[in-house]
Amino acid sequence: MTSWLSRNAGRLVLLLLALLLLGWVLTGDNDAPPLDTRERSATVKVAVTTSHAQSVERVLQLQGQVEPEQVVRVRAKTGGEVAETPVEEGAVVEAGQLLARLELDDRPARLSEAKAAERRAQGDFDASSRLADQGFQGRLAAERARAELEAARARVAAIELDIAHTQIPTPIAGVLNRQIVRVGDVVAVGEPVAEIVENNPLRAVVRIPQHRIHEVEEGQVARVTFLDDQVREGTVRYVSTVAEDETRTFRARVQVANPERNLPSGTSVTVEIPVEQVRAHALSPALISQNEAGELGVKVAVEADSGELKARFVPVTPIRADAEQVWVTGLDGTVRLISLGQGFVRDGDAIEVVPTAEGAR
Repeated sequence: MTSWLSRNAGRLVLLLLALLLLGWVLTGDNDAPPLDTRERSATVKVAVTTSHAQSVERVLQLQGQVEPEQVVRVRAKTGGEVAETPVEEGAVVEAGQLLARLELDDRPARLSEAKAAERRAQGDFDASSRLADQGFQGRLAAERARAELEAARARVAAIELDIAHTQIPTPIAGVLNRQIVRVGDVVAVGEPVAEIVENNPLRAVVRIPQHRIHEVEEGQVARVTFLDDQVREGTVRYVSTVAEDETRTFRARVQVANPERNLPSGTSVTVEIPVEQVRAHALSPALISQNEAGELGVKVAVEADSGELKARFVPVTPIRADAEQVWVTGLDGTVRLISLGQGFVRDGDAIEVVPTAEGAR
């Protein structure tokens, strides 16, 4: 027996300790300090700021690009070798100003020959007319002489017009954007000689979403912002009455004066069209959050019937924004915005307004 106890002494000690531990748990004889079950304070400390609504333009902001008023490729109306191009590229030109001149070649000689033939035809016609009036010649011969005179006159006019076409002027005022031919080049009838761009006024072309088309009409004032942050005032001059099939948007043009022709075309622009005046609050974007339904809104401090301050989530609608603030509608004229601590309160929570420094801790 003694030898068995010696062999199992360790196991007996472990069994005894287990029984003692079980008894301690069942009897609740536990001197350990109770868990901290104190409730957190039901009031959340926040900081607030007072915001007043102000009159703000609600604008329709669109992206587009600038097009020139007109682009003309001036073409030769007769053929020949280019003798002169007196205007440099980039120069401002007036309507009728010479862009290029072609060599006359044999045109003066052909004109002299045609004029001589005209004088001869005139003499034949005069003689035939006198003889016909005196009865010495039939009226048919006189009419034949008249026809030959008219043909001679037509040849003279054609050569004179051909000579005039060796002078190639610009049909519109604008900027010589490209000189296509140079001195020594030979051009044929219909070949391009130069490109004239009229960029006064400019046309900002935008596309209006179908759900906003009712807000835009011809004659409305618009603001056009260029890539260099230059802002010019414009006027809506055209709104399409048919939506484009691919995008379901309506094409519109805003006319922008450019008297100095220093604004380039072909660049991207931002167009803002004011559509109405509304009362709105200017807020930091950091104050805007979402509720469980996905609505955008802000949290404000309101006084309950009991006199206790409560946090309220109020849905808002952004109408304008820049890099620093967002203008929203949906709030009363004057509200107390929860500016610090808004992330720790929910709609309906009791709040305590504290100075900003304490509320920031």
